[in-house]
Amino acid sequence: MSGSPEDDLDELRQKRLEQLKEQEQGAAQEEAQEQAQQQADAQKQAILRQFLTDGARKRLNSVRMSKPEFAEQVEQQLVALAQSGRVNGKIDEEKMKALLKELQPDRKRFDIKRR
Repeated sequence: MSGSPEDDLDELRQKRLEQLKEQEQGAAQEEAQEQAQQQADAQKQAILRQFLTDGARKRLNSVRMSKPEFAEQVEQQLVALAQSGRVNGKIDEEKMKALLKELQPDRKRFDIKRR
């Protein structure tokens, strides 16, 4: 034993206090990351509202329902285009269709021929 019960109790209290401080720091970092993510999402949505017509937004939302990862990729591409100044005017539904077709990975085709 290290010493009197009071010394052991003080040591346990100190360790517990350090653990609580570490947990608070971890929670604060997590909260800061979450806020940064929310801010980035809000900024992305603002850019999309600015550059997409209603029809284009509906088309993108339809894609999101079936392919959320692909929709996220398209949104990132649109934001990058907008931030680089390569978007002239608004993107309508026809331009969105063309962009979706361009960004869509090539489908693998299997032609089975019977002899």
